[in-house]
Amino acid sequence: MQRSGYIVIFKPTLEIKKEGETITKGNVDAELVLHSMIEYSNYDKAIIVSGDGDFHCLIEYLEGKNKLGRVIIPNRKAYSQLLWKFRKYMDYMNNLDVKLKIRK
Repeated sequence: MQRSGYIVIFKPTLEIKKEGETITKGNVDAELVLHSMIEYSNYDKAIIVSGDGDFHCLIEYLEGKNKLGRVIIPNRKAYSQLLWKFRKYMDYMNNLDVKLKIRK
């Protein structure tokens, strides 16, 4: 994505061992909202990749300021109904599997 001109912000994560499994944890909610506002004047349109209803207020604000590009939902079958009103902006990663699969 960076090679295509997108600004990608990485967040530190924790790896927690639980019952023999390693789980990667990282809460990005507040950081996504904060960085969206810090960088607000540096982008034309935001692409939000999340199905979490916690981003409703950010998405609503960006839409109102004509700064919302797309909302990409990772799982079409599991996302917050709070985002339903933004469906005209939505794309689903489930639909991208053919385009993103590795070809031999």
